[in-house]
Amino acid sequence: MNMLEVFNQKNMKQENVPTAQIGDTVRVHVKIKEGSRERIQVFEGTVIAKKHGGIAETITVRRVSFGVGVEKVFPVHAPAVEKIELVRHGKARRAKLYYLRDRVGKSAKLEEKL
Repeated sequence: MNMLEVFNQKNMKQENVPTAQIGDTVRVHVKIKEGSRERIQVFEGTVIAKKHGGIAETITVRRVSFGVGVEKVFPVHAPAVEKIELVRHGKARRAKLYYLRDRVGKSAKLEEKL
């Protein structure tokens, strides 16, 4: 293996790998540093996209906060991401759910996968 593959294997998270799929509602716990203090902030929303693979894997999470849509991209294997907790499975027939950006109210909801 070359040095880049060794680096990727060493820095990937092994124990807390999330199994979040497109359409799932997740709760992402992120470490926030404010000066000398550190706290954990929780961002809950629907996974609308997954990109790349390996150490570069990212998920895009969307939620509506006070009537405004907010999207954040989280690197899955970043040390700042404490854990990704699955709230519920959603049924999606697309790889990217960008069409949810144009919808409001009940039409922006996804069915639950059983």
